[in-house]
Amino acid sequence: MTNTRELVIARVGAQGDGVVDGPDGPVFVPFTLAGERVRASFEAGRATLAEVLEPSAHRTAPVCRHFGTCGGCALQHMAAETYAIWKRETVVAAFRARGINAEVAPLVRPHGKRRRAVLTARGTDTGMHIGFHEGGSHDLVDMVECPVLEPRIVAVLPGLKKLLHPLMSKRGEARVSVTMSAAGLDIAVNGIEKTLTPAMRAAIAKDASALGLARINVEDDQIYEAIAPFLMFGAAEVPLAPGIFIQAMAAAEQAMADLVVQGIGKVKSVVDLFAGAGAFTFPVAARAKVFAVDSDKTAIAALAQGVRKAKGIKPVTTLVRDLFREPLSALELNEHDAAVFDPPRAGAEAQAKMLAKSKLKTIVAVSCNPATLARDARILIDGGYKMQAVTPIDQFQYSPHVEAVTVFRR
Repeated sequence: MTNTRELVIARVGAQGDGVVDGPDGPVFVPFTLAGERVRASFEAGRATLAEVLEPSAHRTAPVCRHFGTCGGCALQHMAAETYAIWKRETVVAAFRARGINAEVAPLVRPHGKRRRAVLTARGTDTGMHIGFHEGGSHDLVDMVECPVLEPRIVAVLPGLKKLLHPLMSKRGEARVSVTMSAAGLDIAVNGIEKTLTPAMRAAIAKDASALGLARINVEDDQIYEAIAPFLMFGAAEVPLAPGIFIQAMAAAEQAMADLVVQGIGKVKSVVDLFAGAGAFTFPVAARAKVFAVDSDKTAIAALAQGVRKAKGIKPVTTLVRDLFREPLSALELNEHDAAVFDPPRAGAEAQAKMLAKSKLKTIVAVSCNPATLARDARILIDGGYKMQAVTPIDQFQYSPHVEAVTVFRR
């Protein structure tokens, strides 16, 4: 049963929703701003915005027709200056919660679009739909535009619908990963119900060629490759293996790499923890030898292949190791002058404890989760490190997510 109430929004929470402090706890209303008087509908304990009765002076017009329906963006209604202040404050608040008075720089907003997206394709009675899910729903937004994605990704979607249509039933659903590599678009499709026949494979290859794709894989089966996809990390050409992690925005990756190199300074040897395919390994290797460690065998193999082709870099060695289960010890870390770590959202608690026991002069942390970054920072500070300026970076535009780069010194 749906009921409607008028509310005054107190603040914007950490996930980008407006917050009202009610007698039974906080109420979250998406797409609202502090100070606004709104009408919200409630159903099954979930609030949705019905109408803005008194808008905030910080409200602005969304830049996408899908905003408010598509679950990909949460903050297009927030004016640019307010948005930048709010994102920075989420980082400040995360450190404050750990008792850390952080010097947080203004939000860096790189000029660029996201080069990767994981979309859903679904068969319907009216044909193929492809896009992101609606917020808090299994319904799918059939994407016509997207201001945060590389234009070439959006432009290829109609052609992808045609390519996928013969592979799926009217109610079938597939996961479509699209990456803009330096060689062109790389597509990976998973969840196809049908068995591919030789005729279907030939049709996919023909459509992929017509779309100008670099490569397409279906269920880990390479169907077509015109040119092997690759990425540029510093001056190194690194193959893009299917499924490996890469930063969402090339411009944000460059901004983070610049901060990492600047933070490390002049050293002889650096250990790159959670190195992935080498986004920070290669920029650092332009000035110091690097020991790159990650649990992903495929990513480390791609990094190693990039090393073999690269020119003008210091020696790079690699190791496959699960740093959550078996972090590098203080003795192992002490063989180097500095460390970089860029863990997943869960952070690097076990490795941070070893770093805190080490004698490393400098540590640079890169994180996509301010909460776990603050937790790991607390460990390093308690271990004798001094935290210097924190730089937030807006890699995921219009979302509540924010990257941050932090430098620690003994």
